[in-house]
Amino acid sequence: MVSPTGEGAGSVAVFPGWRLVRALGIALLLVAGLAACAGRGVWAPDDAVQAARYAHPGAPELALITVTHNRTGRGDHTALLISAGERVLFDPAGSWYHRLAPERHDVHHGLAPQLFAIYINYHTRETHHTVVQRMAVSPEVAQRALRLAQEKGPVNNAFCARATAEILRELPGFEGISVSWFPHELKAQFAQLDGVETHTLRHDDPDLTARIAAAQRPL
Repeated sequence: MVSPTGEGAGSVAVFPGWRLVRALGIALLLVAGLAACAGRGVWAPDDAVQAARYAHPGAPELALITVTHNRTGRGDHTALLISAGERVLFDPAGSWYHRLAPERHDVHHGLAPQLFAIYINYHTRETHHTVVQRMAVSPEVAQRALRLAQEKGPVNNAFCARATAEILRELPGFEGISVSWFPHELKAQFAQLDGVETHTLRHDDPDLTARIAAAQRPL
């Protein structure tokens, strides 16, 4: 079979106007995709968010979460745990949901230890392991990260690493983070920062529950 663009074996005539039709088709697909992404925004009511609020003990912190494919080493998803005046999870374009963690545009509130563990177990499976990179930050940095995450709005599919990097590079001390589309590249950059504590969580680890607990002990 020969493509209508004329690419492939042999010489093929392309009917007039094909490029215009193709461009219009791509534009329509993009518009449809953007509309679908915009339409899935979630906004939990005030009472649910207030009831779920959870402040984690210890120092304010940021924790970069990378869901990584076991075979390829490729990062398949990025999220950011923010412990400021409250602890939330920025899960851009994520599929995770829990009724006890009300969501507002990819920001899940009330990330108490048991909900963090549920989130990790949701992603950590036979095909993927999860890497949690924690870093203590000042209250001001944590609060700014929280505000930026809340202002980000619902993130389009496949933009998880990019959206997270855009937030990080706006924070004092993280200006060297470059924007990347790839979770494993962002994870590698984060590992170069001073004071990062790394936890690798695998589904077949008999001590997984204890390791998840260690990955969120107060800093």
